[in-house]
Amino acid sequence: MSVLTRAELLALLAADPPLAEDLPDPATQVQPNGLDLTLAQLWRLEGPATLGRDLRQLPARAPLPFDADGWATLAPGCYLAQFTELLRLPRNLVALGRPRSTLARSGVGLVLAVWDAGYEGRSEALLVVHNPHGFRVQRGARLAQLVFFRCSAPTDAYAGAYQREHFDERG
Repeated sequence: MSVLTRAELLALLAADPPLAEDLPDPATQVQPNGLDLTLAQLWRLEGPATLGRDLRQLPARAPLPFDADGWATLAPGCYLAQFTELLRLPRNLVALGRPRSTLARSGVGLVLAVWDAGYEGRSEALLVVHNPHGFRVQRGARLAQLVFFRCSAPTDAYAGAYQREHFDERG
């Protein structure tokens, strides 16, 4: 496997279908070795979750408002963040998400997962405010970077529970 470069990412963004749509600022978001994802929505977790061998129950959630300038003020705790960008990974690419370093420097963590080959959707991540003084974040802020790897051969497309999540929404 090899990490995709900026030139390869730009070519995939220009493809049909594109690797990602609804990038607010592609010139800034396409990095030398990845693609930055931006904040679209936030939710507060409002209940327990359950995960068993054959059972998945996500917690209740409540949307958090942004002020007139697009800012949200978060107290310490756990939040769900939805990204703006609509991703369409081809069957020969997989991506790993990493938080942007400013989050760590701010006392904030971002829990991300693997984006499997063939995944399509607007992803979510867990945003954890560890800073005891809280955290302010603006809609459209770059939170995460996806690093893309080529598979040795095309694989079956992702067919899990989150395929096409928030697909028809705009960030």
